[in-house]
Amino acid sequence: MSSEIKIGSSNMDNLQVLAEACDVNAVLGTIGLRWKMQILYCISKDVYQFSKLKKVFPTISDQILGKRISELQQERLITKIQIPETVPQQIKYEVTAKGKELLSIVLDLHFWSQKWTREE
Repeated sequence: MSSEIKIGSSNMDNLQVLAEACDVNAVLGTIGLRWKMQILYCISKDVYQFSKLKKVFPTISDQILGKRISELQQERLITKIQIPETVPQQIKYEVTAKGKELLSIVLDLHFWSQKWTREE
């Protein structure tokens, strides 16, 4: 788990220089967080409940899984839906149109990587 970057540190200065040089760095920093795209991908493949995600990723802590799910919701990449007529009330997550578009781009990067890794 990464720690907070201190204001005025060389790490903070470096991030600021990178952000000013190229907007892509901010996006890569956001989608590159550990587990984030894997969780989004699993939700898109009907692994849409917290407990199901825990079974797919048994080594992720509940805290980090919850944090990544919250981030995906805040970024409007997934939505939280209550499953009707369940006691206790159950929750599932669904990928939004924005999330599907991002997944398409990430999968294109994956296929690009496979192509060029094999050819080297």
